[in-house]
Amino acid sequence: MQARLFQLDAFTTRRFTGNPAAVMLLETYPDDRTLQALAAENNLAETAFVVPDGADFRIRWFTPTVEVPLCGHATLASAAVVLERLEPARETVVFHSASGPLTVRRSKRGYVMDFPARRCAPAEAPAGLAAALGASVEETLWDGFNFVVRLAAASDVRGLSPNLAAIAEMPCAGVIVTASGDGDHDCVSRYFAPAKGIPEDPVTGGAHCALTPSGRLGSVR
Repeated sequence: MQARLFQLDAFTTRRFTGNPAAVMLLETYPDDRTLQALAAENNLAETAFVVPDGADFRIRWFTPTVEVPLCGHATLASAAVVLERLEPARETVVFHSASGPLTVRRSKRGYVMDFPARRCAPAEAPAGLAAALGASVEETLWDGFNFVVRLAAASDVRGLSPNLAAIAEMPCAGVIVTASGDGDHDCVSRYFAPAKGIPEDPVTGGAHCALTPSGRLGSVR
């Protein structure tokens, strides 16, 4: 099998920052074991595997250890490959995924992604979560996959040095830690998912599917 492979830094305007993703263009999907082996070889937070589907594309995402149902930065990277390398005259691309159709379109500032909202509900924090984070927890929510943990201040989020081995034992895909923002920012957030082979994801689009509609973070709605 031969495939075109791209590596892009998403959510940034500077080289060697943001969140790196691999994008592999395939004609058809091989077996899942091969996809997982390719993602492990790439050894990035996510590898997106993209296959043509009529005028659209299908997309699947793998971390170095597991397949995931949604990934923002690797979808953005895939859109950039399609709209800049494959079809530069195109304005919009639709990816069909385990989370439904995901639309990405050009804008004056870059790209706009239309992602599903993950509604959060109040949740009891699992035993040991605050200790694993090393922080005092103000509120805990559940988005169906991850615990969303709100801290008192943005500086608390920035200063975290969590016990990743303990977080890996939590009954969740990952832990989103957030607080209302300071300065020009509506919120700050970090995402820890060691159980998925991602100790900390540098920039997490999927986390904002929960953060944005949560209504907990200042002006974010």
